[in-house]
Amino acid sequence: MDKQIKEALDKVRPSLQADGGDVEFVSYSDGIVHVRLQGSCAGCPMSQMTLKLGIEKFLKEQIPEIKSVEAV
Repeated sequence: MDKQIKEALDKVRPSLQADGGDVEFVSYSDGIVHVRLQGSCAGCPMSQMTLKLGIEKFLKEQIPEIKSVEAV
């Protein structure tokens, strides 16, 4: 599962990097993916929206077993 998540995040990463941010996979447990937002995403007021409407939505489409994506 970790490999699938990392591969999916690699597909999202370029759009985050275009705005000076990035995302790092931390862990997966019980349907919940934990990620760390980096760069300009780390302090951005829109980071929760990016996390839920961008990263989480994409990961759920790619990997149906994922229930949620949470920032750590």
